[in-house]
Amino acid sequence: MEDVYSSMEVRENGESSPLFLGRCPVLDDKAAMRAATAASRAYADGQGQWPRMPMNERIAHLEAFATRMAEVRDEVVRLMTLEICKPRQQVEAEYDRTVEYIGDTVDALREAGGREFSAEQGIFAHVRRAPLGPVLCMGPYNFPYNETFATLIPALVMGNTAVVKLPRIGRLLFTPVIKALRDCFPKGVVNVITGDTHLVHPILESGLMNVFAFIGSSRAANALRGLHPQPHRLRCIFGLDAKNQAVVLPCADMDLAAREILTGSLGFGGQRCTAVKIVFVHRSRADELLDRLKDGIEGLRVGMPFEEGVDITPMPEPGKVDYLKGLVDDALANGARVVNPEGGAFARSLFHPALLYPVTQDMRVYREEQFGPVVPVVPYDDETEPVQYQIHSNFGQQASIFGQDPEAVGRLIDALAPQVCRLNINSKCQRGPDTLPFSGRKDSAEGTLSVRDALRAFSMRSVVAAKDTAANRDILERMIRDGGSCLLNTDHLR
Repeated sequence: MEDVYSSMEVRENGESSPLFLGRCPVLDDKAAMRAATAASRAYADGQGQWPRMPMNERIAHLEAFATRMAEVRDEVVRLMTLEICKPRQQVEAEYDRTVEYIGDTVDALREAGGREFSAEQGIFAHVRRAPLGPVLCMGPYNFPYNETFATLIPALVMGNTAVVKLPRIGRLLFTPVIKALRDCFPKGVVNVITGDTHLVHPILESGLMNVFAFIGSSRAANALRGLHPQPHRLRCIFGLDAKNQAVVLPCADMDLAAREILTGSLGFGGQRCTAVKIVFVHRSRADELLDRLKDGIEGLRVGMPFEEGVDITPMPEPGKVDYLKGLVDDALANGARVVNPEGGAFARSLFHPALLYPVTQDMRVYREEQFGPVVPVVPYDDETEPVQYQIHSNFGQQASIFGQDPEAVGRLIDALAPQVCRLNINSKCQRGPDTLPFSGRKDSAEGTLSVRDALRAFSMRSVVAAKDTAANRDILERMIRDGGSCLLNTDHLR
């Protein structure tokens, strides 16, 4: 067992110390492999109870779990607020969104209907979706519930079994649902492990996992994928790094642009892959934007995550404040200035947002994903400059374009569309709604997630075909009608 502390501190007898939250098991490699073996046995090469279960029955298990999740909402919200220091209102929104995601997944399955027929060139066929096998799911600390269950839920409902490696920061907050997972799914279907990342090394090296769902850095994803003995067989669904830019055109509505950039770059202290990570503003409008952003930052409330209306909270990741300070110091040494009062000031795990200008390509913050409350602003003279930045960037998730001239906005859309997977017009970068595809180019992602895309990502089309004769049609139709085959009789995606 290991003691778990918050990055917040408490003061007793005049001395400060980290806030103790509880204890969590730390597993070893043998325990991790028992979990992987359990998932493999439950799948049983597709012959297990879960993968062969009719879809309606799997949905019933999922809905029972959603009901149990709703019962422990308050406890999970309390633990998440304290453990990852996310403002309580944002935690509540994440939890509710996760429960809604389960319902949306079920609705998507039922709406699809699973009736895909083909009758061509003398062949009559039914197309269904079949599971892939055991899945290793690894979610991040910043959205521990939503990102973890956004891969686990579709993986399960499509008939796969799973090993879930909990994030290093954000382990206790899963405690209230562990029993629900145990009670709502058959033995071996869901296996939860806690500990350091090395726990997944023997799991991947064993080759027992057919799918790897990972939200984290591209560097870690590449290293972990390479552990699999047959990496070409390992289907990967990755949500990785991002350096999303906002481009402010000369024709921008500056009040709107500043408002969206402020929330887009500093929501949860910038600890979101979808955050605005760098801002390009036309030099003629730079002072206007900086004044508005400075005023906006000064209006943010800094405090503890359980306080009402708080915006900036302590950083939960160890060493993060030192890293952010290094970025700011490097920018200052290379000619930038901190625009806002107290920008870059810090106390223990609390870091005050820093608005940097003018940022150039000589600075680390120009290239590195800060994943924190540092807002770099780059002046430009020609709109090809932000386009060239995106072309040469290693990342390609999203971009935001601010402007009121349709022709100017349209040029940027056409230039940036081959570089990123989502363009936000006069609005911040973001993921939702979950019905929209979420992906990225280059080092930002592999695979696509949305309610429907996730169901496809964790399954594979399976074709049942026969010569188009009356006898064969009768056999297939009777199997569908009478339940002779769960695959054919189950609702699946088209």
